[in-house]
Amino acid sequence: MTTEEFQKIVLEELRELRVGQEELRKEQKELRVGQEELRKEQKELRVGQDELRKEQKELRVGQDEIRKEQKELRVGQERIEKDLKAVIEQTADLTEFRHEVVEGLEEINSVISRLEIATAENWSDIAKLKAVRRMY
Repeated sequence: MTTEEFQKIVLEELRELRVGQEELRKEQKELRVGQEELRKEQKELRVGQDELRKEQKELRVGQDEIRKEQKELRVGQERIEKDLKAVIEQTADLTEFRHEVVEGLEEINSVISRLEIATAENWSDIAKLKAVRRMY
């Protein structure tokens, strides 16, 4: 092999190396661009994750408020049930009292009727006695 042939082979190899090197530079540049895009997307994911954490915290606060209000509603409901039981008991007592009063009034009316009859009979007897007295 001559020097010229050797130089020609070496130059061809050098050209191939340069072409390969250029291709590597292009691929490296593409990789950097891709890496930058990945970093950007990763940053966006972190922001989204932070927002999710914030919203999750807000949900927990809201859930705690709901639990507190639910507890207050239970206490209020228990108080209403207690008051309702008292009203039912009072209603039963009043119903019984009313029944007793009605019976008492009926008895009083009966007594008044008997008194009126007795009074009428007494007036009749008095009138008869006065009439007899005038005769004698």
